[in-house]
Amino acid sequence: MAEGPAFVTTSVSRLATDMAASLALGLCLPWAGAAAEIAAPPAAATIIVTGQRDGVTGLDRLPTPLLDTPQVIEVISAVDLQARGITNLNDALRGVAGLSLGAGETSFQGNNAILRGFTTRNDLYVDNARDYGYYYRDTFDDDRVEVVKGPSSTLFGRGSTGGVIHRVSKVPLAADRFAAEAQLGSDETRRLAVDANIAEVTGPGSAFRINAVVHRSAVAGRDGGYFERWGVAPTLALGMGTTTRFILSFLHQQEANRPDYGIPWIAGTPAAPGYPAPVDRATYYGFSNDRLHTDINILTARLAHDVSPATQLRGQIRYSNNSRDFRYSEAVIPAGTPRDAPLSGIIVGRNLFEGRSRDRFFQVQGEIETRLQLWPGEHRIIAGAEAGTEATDPTYVTNPGVPRTSLVDPLGGFYDSAPNSFVRLNGRARSQFVGVFGIDSIDLSPHWQALIGLRWDRFATRYDSTRFAADGSSDRGTAVDRADRKLSYRGALVWKPVHNASVYAAYANSFNPSGEGVESLISSGRAVGESNINLAPETSHSIELGAKWKLADGRLQMSSALFRIEKANVRVPDPGTPGLNISGGKQRVDGAEIEMAGEPLPGWSVKASYAWLDGRTLQSTPGGPLVGAPLLLTPRNSGSISTAVDVAPRFNVGFNMVFASSRLGQNGAASYLVAGGYAVANASLAWRMTDRLTLRLLVNNITDRLYYDQLHPAHVIPGAGRSALVTLAVVL
Repeated sequence: MAEGPAFVTTSVSRLATDMAASLALGLCLPWAGAAAEIAAPPAAATIIVTGQRDGVTGLDRLPTPLLDTPQVIEVISAVDLQARGITNLNDALRGVAGLSLGAGETSFQGNNAILRGFTTRNDLYVDNARDYGYYYRDTFDDDRVEVVKGPSSTLFGRGSTGGVIHRVSKVPLAADRFAAEAQLGSDETRRLAVDANIAEVTGPGSAFRINAVVHRSAVAGRDGGYFERWGVAPTLALGMGTTTRFILSFLHQQEANRPDYGIPWIAGTPAAPGYPAPVDRATYYGFSNDRLHTDINILTARLAHDVSPATQLRGQIRYSNNSRDFRYSEAVIPAGTPRDAPLSGIIVGRNLFEGRSRDRFFQVQGEIETRLQLWPGEHRIIAGAEAGTEATDPTYVTNPGVPRTSLVDPLGGFYDSAPNSFVRLNGRARSQFVGVFGIDSIDLSPHWQALIGLRWDRFATRYDSTRFAADGSSDRGTAVDRADRKLSYRGALVWKPVHNASVYAAYANSFNPSGEGVESLISSGRAVGESNINLAPETSHSIELGAKWKLADGRLQMSSALFRIEKANVRVPDPGTPGLNISGGKQRVDGAEIEMAGEPLPGWSVKASYAWLDGRTLQSTPGGPLVGAPLLLTPRNSGSISTAVDVAPRFNVGFNMVFASSRLGQNGAASYLVAGGYAVANASLAWRMTDRLTLRLLVNNITDRLYYDQLHPAHVIPGAGRSALVTLAVVL
């Protein structure tokens, strides 16, 4: 049944009381917080690295210069997205130090980055608001991608234990412009992207910009899976250059993919860890009619008004309505298969997961930013409130009796699962959230700054489900009605010994409610298990020490940080009630990061980044993660090294290497799985044929290295083999 406008109306009505109470509470709180106007650091480029760009991030709540921001923020700019041939968010994030990629699951699909040891599945944002939904995000409408590292609940509310990933959309421009890119690749890439801007479309101060894309590609070295999508993103801006500015934007992205869930693990224990099955990289266990279809629609309205040179009001409303329909195959080596069994003799089973969901999201937010001269110095204050509703209605289908097949030579083709399939679970989740916050950046003296922040959130979830058996009988599954209220805070002190350097110490916390996202409620995707029922939020806190400085007249920037993140109330198996979890675990990550990026000489760009992460399980229960073992998908060492140089007036050559050490795919006494480390090299050649026409050649994975890119406790997806991508770009 359609819910569109009715869903929004009901949401507003239900939230009115909470919103009023929250605003009242907010007025009683001491407005505090940190804010920074960030110069985008030189991009985390895999092919060509540009120099320092003295701009700002798209995060309105961080308005101080990057040099003075007590937090690590890495920006992948529009130049880098274009130079690296990036077409999706996962590729944009590869090479970000301290970040790895996880594979999908029944209850969640799409982008799943692990940042500083913790998932960001529910920590994806676009244009200052949550990007809710399970899909693979194309970058055709992205101006840049910002990776904000470390707990940030004072900025965003729930989540953000390891950090957040924020995409900044392209906005209308003051002048007419047309750009287009056509791509052809040896991995079957066929892509056309268009970016058109019309200035003064309704008169002075107005502009209309539209981005569109058609894309199809496979994965080099892999058989079976492919990506096929198209999208359009129109944006209208009014009042540009005036004291009152309005932007209305819409994003539609539609995909029809054949999913690839990789290869199975060889079973193992802590004494003899399991590893990815050593089959040919191209081996595909799916069927020709497997699918992942998504339909994404996001409508956003933004308003900003300058009350005075020192004060600005901002407001934003977002509504999204997304749908997902999937069926994918996952190979599983039968339990008890000897580790030394000949691969050619192993017959694997295939889990065939199927389902669909409809996800809606509505959020309204408002804030004020102002400058005040009060003791003990000059304050830049940002205060505001937000409220909204998110809803999802998942259905999961079970497909018994799927044909088994050979591990090394699987049979695919068309498989009709309908005769044996039945609905396993119907779920319904409705969450309401409200938060108020205050952020204050205080210039205490020319050499000292203080940053403090405070935020209060209420997150309430109602969830119920009905479970079915193969004979059609049903029973009431699970009912949840829970509300959590949490206070988040952040404090930092920044010392500037000289104008081009800063040293900081920062402390922050965050929380993750058990009702956040359907994958938190459906905690076991393959069994559709509902384990996290009425659990208290997971909580975390961190301390970070860092330094940033600029060299070579500002052309080269360096940064370093030491940090510790501790997470409590981690969900682990309940030893007294099988099938349920309790909040009895604890985790910790100690880490260090260092980065150098910029342009030491004209025409020569360099970037080197490295992260060391020591993630550990500190507390658990029988059947849960092993105490002392590393955290899942958290490499001890990771980073990238890049350089690019103009070898002639119109030619640029680039080289890059991305590396990561081994990662843990599963941590348990009965199943302990490890994927080895890797280093992947890429190269590029760019020829600026004219001032408006550029031809680029990229060669990824030059050595055709076999490595394992995305991990899951039940499967692992190999990374792409060697591929070449040719791009012709025109700007008019």
